[in-house]
Amino acid sequence: MKRNFVSMIVIVAFVAMFSGTALAAEKAPGKVMELAKSTLADMGRDPVIVEAVKAENARGKTLAAIREMDEKWKTTPGIADFMQTMMDSKCGRYLIGIQDKNPYFAEIFVMDNQGANVCLSDKTSDYWQGDEAKFKNSFAGGKGAVFVDDVEFDDSTQSYISQVSVPVFDGNRAIGAITFGIDVDKL
Repeated sequence: MKRNFVSMIVIVAFVAMFSGTALAAEKAPGKVMELAKSTLADMGRDPVIVEAVKAENARGKTLAAIREMDEKWKTTPGIADFMQTMMDSKCGRYLIGIQDKNPYFAEIFVMDNQGANVCLSDKTSDYWQGDEAKFKNSFAGGKGAVFVDDVEFDDSTQSYISQVSVPVFDGNRAIGAITFGIDVDKL
């Protein structure tokens, strides 16, 4: 009896170990990496995006205010006026235009120097990205770096995407970041 119990435990552990491996995210394809280091990295210097980030940074929002908006964002169904404003802004319309020309972009959104949304092509799952790898790794404390995340299922776009995040630069200093959700099945 004891031997059967131990055998069952070993089998369950073995199945759990391999199930976890099967469910792990996969690395972004080479095409995503190439796009990230060329075209997308250059977008971080686009004047329309830089202007929007500089204006948002000048507002001087506190982290407490950002977190309060983040809670409101996450609990608001659909697209509220305060979200639509970010899509209807000059920068938001610009992102939508980029997305329309490149169907592999599932989403595009720009963040300020604290990781709060500035403008977006579609509603994001949350308002504050500052606690997430996409912002932390691309903003990199103001130094800036290209960050390509693994392919995962994204609830807000309902597709398998790799998020590519690049810094938004003013001169040689990162002032924000932009994330491109790339639908790997459409690239």
